[in-house]
Amino acid sequence: MSTRKQLKALVNARRGVIVPGAFNALSAKVVEDLGFEAIYVTGAGVTNMWFGMPDQGFMGLAEIADHTARIRDTVEVPLLVDADTGFGNALNVYHTVRTLERAGADCIQLEDQVAPKRCGHFNGKDVISTDEAVSKIKAAVDARRDPDLLIMARTDAAAVHGFEAAVERAQLFAEAGADILFVEAVTREDEVRALPQRLDRPQLMNMVIGGKTPIFNATELADLGYGIVLYANAALQGAVMGMQKALTVLRDEREVTEASGLVTPFAERQRLVGKPQWDALDKRYS
Repeated sequence: MSTRKQLKALVNARRGVIVPGAFNALSAKVVEDLGFEAIYVTGAGVTNMWFGMPDQGFMGLAEIADHTARIRDTVEVPLLVDADTGFGNALNVYHTVRTLERAGADCIQLEDQVAPKRCGHFNGKDVISTDEAVSKIKAAVDARRDPDLLIMARTDAAAVHGFEAAVERAQLFAEAGADILFVEAVTREDEVRALPQRLDRPQLMNMVIGGKTPIFNATELADLGYGIVLYANAALQGAVMGMQKALTVLRDEREVTEASGLVTPFAERQRLVGKPQWDALDKRYS
């Protein structure tokens, strides 16, 4: 079964599959190695980890396409790819979908923010008109060459126009052909519980650690009927804390050893990047 068909089955099962985010190929390998069934290529993570900048529209199509291609070559599980606003109007969205489909995306996420976008859990967001947002989803659906490629439509309208307006937009996105719906940054527990009752299409719920949405256990979200439980930047936040802890010890004690428990052992690092397989190839061609 192709990764796109795998993802479609996962989403339609509505069992709250946990999808962690990856910001580069190594983080994607860690996610896959730990047994997760799909990976989210996070725009915020790419922006934070590669540019050292906040998630405020600094990433472009070339960067996310390059990261998608590298991750696709590294892992075998389905990839959901964050394409922000599609990097322009409906025609840009069409081009974005074609580009990311070639790069190996199994699902492409598009949102309705005004450009330059910002993290869904930042203040000061705004959204484009409903008509323009719907047109961009239609363009995305028309652009795909593989009918198994999924289009995920995200709305940030809850922060601007309220919960009911966000539900209305999401329904229009479904009617435009979106396969998965993503109502971002709802702030109340009753809203989280209501969405699967209000919208028929499979949905993603975004669990942002420290963000505006109340944290729910993934089992409860599965019971509510969500298809995907996204932890887009849990790996990033864990990696930053790990770096801070290890480097603080190095600064203060002037050494770090494997026995400290602060660093991944050298052998484990080599296993994750596939050194044994590369050694076997080297022997084969020598």
